[in-house]
Amino acid sequence: MRLFIALNLPEEERRQIREAAAPLREAGLPVRWIEDDVYHLTLKFLGQVRSETIPVVERVVRRVAASTRAFPITVAGFGAFPTIRRPRVLWLGVEPTPALRCLKQDLEWGLATHGFERETQAFHPHITLGRAGEGEGAGAFRGLDELAAGLDYSSTLEVATVDIMRSHISKQGARYSLLESAPLKP
Repeated sequence: MRLFIALNLPEEERRQIREAAAPLREAGLPVRWIEDDVYHLTLKFLGQVRSETIPVVERVVRRVAASTRAFPITVAGFGAFPTIRRPRVLWLGVEPTPALRCLKQDLEWGLATHGFERETQAFHPHITLGRAGEGEGAGAFRGLDELAAGLDYSSTLEVATVDIMRSHISKQGARYSLLESAPLKP
């Protein structure tokens, strides 16, 4: 199974993000837009996981969640990776608070003891909104920087669970299903 660990967003929050990002969608950019019902913040991508290893992942996530107090996160600011002028991913940012960084780090260390490779890239928490085609030139995104800078969205959410998600890849795009949700300490 192809798995990742995420923070899922409430339905109302996803709807508001979609509305705030509407000008990006309407700009005619060569982007495959993500449906708002799957907006999430990925904490760790696990890739293909053998079925016999899933209980280990579940135990680690439950243990880390049980030792982490619920905390708020702020979602704000539109941007792109690697750059706004030649994007591959368009996103909505998430403030990298100490609590969020600690949760991410605890998951990394907990899973590393069971053979999962630790990520070495810096953690840039975000919610993916869309993906640009590989062959698009910089001119295809002219004005995106001004458009993104002009969008105003900010919200604070309470993180109360960590979710293990299954990714189903098809020609229509990725679909996600919840494998397990682990509650944080109240």
